[in-house]
Amino acid sequence: METTPILYTQALMLLGGAVVAAPLFKRLGLGTILGYLAAGILIGPVAQRITEGEEILHVSELGVVFLLFIIGLELKPSRLWQMRRDIFGLGTAQVVFTGLVLSFLITSSGLLGGAGSIIAGFGLALSSTAFAMQILDENNDTNTRYGQRAFSILLLQDLAIVPLLALIPLMAAQAPEDTTTPLEDFAIAVTAVAALFAAGRYLLNPLFQVIARTGARDVMIAAALLVVMGAATMMQLAGLSMAMGAFLAGVLLAESSYRHELEADIEPFRGILQALFFMAVGLSLELDVVAENLLQIIIAVPVLMAVKSLVLYGLCRVTGSPHNDALRIGLLLPQGGEFGFVLFTAAAAAGVFSQGTSSLLVAIVTLSMALTPVAAMLSKRLMHEQDEMAEELDEDFEGAGADVLMIGFSRFAQIAAQILLAGGRDVTIIDHSAARVRQAATFGFRIYFGDGTRLDVLRAAGIERAKIVAVCTQKKEITDRIISLVKAEYPNARIFARSYDRLHTLELRALGVDYELRETFESGLLFGRKTLETLGVNGDEAIAIMDDIRRRDEARLVLQEAEGITAGRHMLHSRPVRPEPLVKPKRDVNHAAETEERILPTLPADDQPQGDETLAKAE
Repeated sequence: METTPILYTQALMLLGGAVVAAPLFKRLGLGTILGYLAAGILIGPVAQRITEGEEILHVSELGVVFLLFIIGLELKPSRLWQMRRDIFGLGTAQVVFTGLVLSFLITSSGLLGGAGSIIAGFGLALSSTAFAMQILDENNDTNTRYGQRAFSILLLQDLAIVPLLALIPLMAAQAPEDTTTPLEDFAIAVTAVAALFAAGRYLLNPLFQVIARTGARDVMIAAALLVVMGAATMMQLAGLSMAMGAFLAGVLLAESSYRHELEADIEPFRGILQALFFMAVGLSLELDVVAENLLQIIIAVPVLMAVKSLVLYGLCRVTGSPHNDALRIGLLLPQGGEFGFVLFTAAAAAGVFSQGTSSLLVAIVTLSMALTPVAAMLSKRLMHEQDEMAEELDEDFEGAGADVLMIGFSRFAQIAAQILLAGGRDVTIIDHSAARVRQAATFGFRIYFGDGTRLDVLRAAGIERAKIVAVCTQKKEITDRIISLVKAEYPNARIFARSYDRLHTLELRALGVDYELRETFESGLLFGRKTLETLGVNGDEAIAIMDDIRRRDEARLVLQEAEGITAGRHMLHSRPVRPEPLVKPKRDVNHAAETEERILPTLPADDQPQGDETLAKAE
């Protein structure tokens, strides 16, 4: 009980530091990661309010585990194949060449030797995905040619952290109590990976199908956490890293129909724990080591950024990028990355180098991150204007994401999806019915399990990249909730919606959707036209009648938007008929009037045909 107030106090300080520092640093254009680091340094080494930085670091490493799981989820084989040359060619070359050059410089300078220089060099070769993608998003360059190449390099760097983390135990001194041989360790690791692949292939999807069928959302979250933690623990017990286990679990589920739901469930935990990780790095930073080596840091940062920029520029030019694209990529990715913190912390814990060396490397990466916006702005001054004008015509948006995000996959959506797919368009489909997801998969459709009323699911499904959001849900209230959410969070999104009835159509137009269609309107028109043709009406005449009804309906909707639901009644075609009774009634009844009142209750007396007139017309 005595430790409880201390834990509460530490938690409050960490949360308060994150809430204050992250928005402030993002506002300054430095990114939330530096904000978390600064908060950790202020709370720990400076103010000495929390001194157990390494203990917090062990817990917060779960944030890295969850991050690698999400990276694995994003690695769909189709996307990898589409970008294979840039990812596995350019990306691999960048990591290898930069890592070797930096390792050589570190060894030559006498800072580290052997295994330490390799881990440090390759750790510094990794760039910051968070910083680079933030700059690309702010400049709307994510889908440009150079943006796609930069993303490919970052993706390979994210993948490279897995073998680099697995390399650390091999480079660390083997523990005295470890009685197994390296061959036995290798056999155990291979067996664990094979077991994980078997579980992913035969157990995970059936497990999520059963849970989704129950509709228990909290159980789905628990299952997602169980998969990530279970895979990570299995790899750790096999002598590999927890991060590698989580990454492999994500890759196994990348083609699963539950991918977006899993990503949305894990994302909040990843965000909190990852923030805690960067704060813990700041807490464990040894400021005295940084102060003693300040001159080395001041020299190392520009050397690091220059080496990475030159290597990136040269590789991009060799692989076909024009000057401007190569320059922008080189000055977008010269910094150290957040995975460098992960690698250096793990290496220090394993004894590859000291905690002081880790603090020195963390300081170098941090300062290079802070200088990234300056480097990105410098690229604009060094570009060739002539090349830039020519390059704008050659931008390739292939692989930027699905053109259409379709929410709901009922019969209406299935027909619409056929048109889109036949037209060669990519469609990302999400539906909250586990049975429908499973059934559609048997017919070859690629849909994902997810709740379209959740913002995190929409983001995971790629709403930022979608050109059109097609809301095809069956229930009116669900449709309205999704549209209100999308309008609030993405006001520039183009929304196409399935409407329930006429009143719903008017409500959707009031919400500002770009296009809506009543679910039965066009099918009713076609049904009526075919009926007329069967009754002997000429085909062209029947089509003209159908088109006239469609025009009248749209004109009525326009009037009703301005004047209310009762407007435009004169445009309706109506001819009520009085049925002849089999037995003479005891009292006279105006059947035509009753029929008219039931069908057209809003028509005024002046517009309603009289019973005698109707009877005369019928006769």
